[in-house]
Amino acid sequence: MSFKSTLLATLAAASLVTAAFAGGEIKVDDAYARSSGANAKAGAAFMMIVNQGEAEDRLIGVTSDVAARVELHTHKIDENGVAKMVHVEEGFVIPAGESHMLKRGGDHVMFMGLKQPFEQDATVPVTLIFEQAGEVQVEIPVDLERKDAGAHSH
Repeated sequence: MSFKSTLLATLAAASLVTAAFAGGEIKVDDAYARSSGANAKAGAAFMMIVNQGEAEDRLIGVTSDVAARVELHTHKIDENGVAKMVHVEEGFVIPAGESHMLKRGGDHVMFMGLKQPFEQDATVPVTLIFEQAGEVQVEIPVDLERKDAGAHSH
């Protein structure tokens, strides 16, 4: 690899790391995306969002070009005990100095109308939108094999 190629690769990697700290106070850890199969029309992303700041922030939106619609979702149990996914328009609060986990069976990023299937080891470009920190761009790796416990187990 030439010096120029090495330098460009290093700068590209540094820009991804810097993007996860955009706004100076928000950090994204352990992110991954998945869909249920090659023909799936929907997918989801999960991650730990850490607010390293001294003020509360709120994740209020998310965008990505990989799907027709991208929303913040959670699971709610209805009066019959059935779990349903619902859009969370008000977003998720991340208290100062704390974190908020987006996980299977709980809060998550939902991709609806996938333009192409999620493939193992690919990445999904996502922009997280916060009230205070603004836009935080992250490249989320696709991990179709991950076996998280989700919110239903202890």
